[in-house]
Amino acid sequence: MIKKSFALLFLVLGFAAAGFAQVASQPAVQAPAKNADIAGVWEMTMQTPQGEMTRDATFTQEKDVIKMTMEGPMGEMKGEGTVKENEVQWTINMSTPNGDFALVFKGKVDGDKMTGEIQMGDMGTSNFTAKKKK
Repeated sequence: MIKKSFALLFLVLGFAAAGFAQVASQPAVQAPAKNADIAGVWEMTMQTPQGEMTRDATFTQEKDVIKMTMEGPMGEMKGEGTVKENEVQWTINMSTPNGDFALVFKGKVDGDKMTGEIQMGDMGTSNFTAKKKK
């Protein structure tokens, strides 16, 4: 009886050790990456067909949803978009005498700096840079 009890104990301990080894060999579950915090005022410099344009853009952020406003050559421009980890995207819809079009901004955030590209409707693409104001 004692031999059977020891055998059973070793069997249980063996399975427990094997299970622990299996769990220990699994990769650790990582917490999801945090979205960049872009809320605040950014000094944006855009390359446009009319030359370089620098404006302050104000962003608000709730989780991964962003909204922005910026003074443009034809008044205030408003956009909405998303931020996922360090990637940001927003769209500004514009109405002009030549028709409606969208400016689509796609960029990457690195601390207090942002760089990216603007799709300017059918007029091609351009680059932008931004620095967060303190």
